[in-house]
Amino acid sequence: MSTFVVVLNETIMSVALPTLMSDLSISAATAQWLTTGFLLTMAVVIPITGFLMQRFHTRQVYLLAMMLFSAGTLLAAVAPGFAVLLIARIIQASGTAIMIPLLMTTAMSLVPANARGRTMGTISIVIAVAPAIGPTISGLILSVLSWRFMFILVLPIAVIALIIGAIKMVNVTEPRKVPLDLLSVLLTPLAFGGLLYGLSSLGEGASHERAINPLVPALIGVFALVCFVLRQIVLARHGSPLLDLRTFTSRNFTYSIVLIALASLVLFGSLILLPIYMQSVLGLDTLTAGLLLLPGGLAMGLLSPIVGRLYDTYGPRPLLPVGAVMISAALWLMTVLLHEGTAVAMILLVHVLLNIGLAFTFTPLFSASLGSLQPDFYSHGSAILNTIQQVMGAVGTALFITVMASAEATRAATGADRLESAAAGVHQAFLIGASISIVGIAVSFLVRRPASTNDPAPLPMH
Repeated sequence: MSTFVVVLNETIMSVALPTLMSDLSISAATAQWLTTGFLLTMAVVIPITGFLMQRFHTRQVYLLAMMLFSAGTLLAAVAPGFAVLLIARIIQASGTAIMIPLLMTTAMSLVPANARGRTMGTISIVIAVAPAIGPTISGLILSVLSWRFMFILVLPIAVIALIIGAIKMVNVTEPRKVPLDLLSVLLTPLAFGGLLYGLSSLGEGASHERAINPLVPALIGVFALVCFVLRQIVLARHGSPLLDLRTFTSRNFTYSIVLIALASLVLFGSLILLPIYMQSVLGLDTLTAGLLLLPGGLAMGLLSPIVGRLYDTYGPRPLLPVGAVMISAALWLMTVLLHEGTAVAMILLVHVLLNIGLAFTFTPLFSASLGSLQPDFYSHGSAILNTIQQVMGAVGTALFITVMASAEATRAATGADRLESAAAGVHQAFLIGASISIVGIAVSFLVRRPASTNDPAPLPMH
């Protein structure tokens, strides 16, 4: 419940930006920081969660996460201007970044191997469906209430979860006195923050004035990421790494992470592109565009537990190829069907097909990836998994938007009208996504059921 609430806030601002621009008298480039700042904070904090979950009790980490999120939500609800609202979003993101790996690590510690598929099906609802329905909920709220109610309505739920957790939460892990490598902590914001900021800025398109070329922070991020990886390799031999990259010695974990990266790219890329297409090309209002995305999110939510039970019975081999083919089919259909005169029902059906494919993909991958690791690596594995998800979500957003803007400008230069140019941009973006999805089909055949030797004994609660 807690993680669903905090993850929902990751995309809830996407359709609220025009309203905030008007109410706070800010530009689109400035308003975009309310989303970019959230993603940047997530990318920076998530790698540190591996250390937090080793060093402190489960209950302590949970209370820290929910107190941060609740405080950020309260501050956002009463924010007098943009600066305070941005600070509030950063505080919210800090709590969100801790909660996602905490949920996965706790599940892997408590749930026996033969029931993990069902549990990961529920977790898929949280991690994949919450971002998918965020724009819909935002649209519904903004159609009748002010933007502050996006936070006011969430705050009581977060506080109730915090109180129940403080009373009922028990510790399920045994803390160890692991050292914190300060150099790794310093490299983290440069690596993940620089890379993500560069990609997010690139994705805003050429229409915005930028004080700095997006390639500069992106290249700094790449360099810092290389230094970060080398530092973790050294620490794995002689100390305690912030993120233990020995998890990638498991081929099953590596294949699963590659497929999660591709699925996240598609999910976040389509989440940002479809509303733009529906509003800019088809002329639909914000609420209608949000509601059209709801059936796909619900389909993913309803199927995830079912797919989880199928995973427990049959493993990932019969499920992942089906999901990968559905994702690819949906993207190729979008390249053909999305134009100036596309029927609304057709968009709905293709989006539902895409989300069914994602349901057949995320749930088995969450189970197969972490299930391939020894229990001592669960916290590191979940931190790596969720860092990859956030970074590839930003890559998907930047890639789809940049390709769309470039193709749109090229078509406009030939004399095409605005609608035709916009439709051409959307077509080109989904064509790139569809081409990438073929790689996902190939990788889906490589993921296997984790060996039973890696299954942990249930940990005592204390």
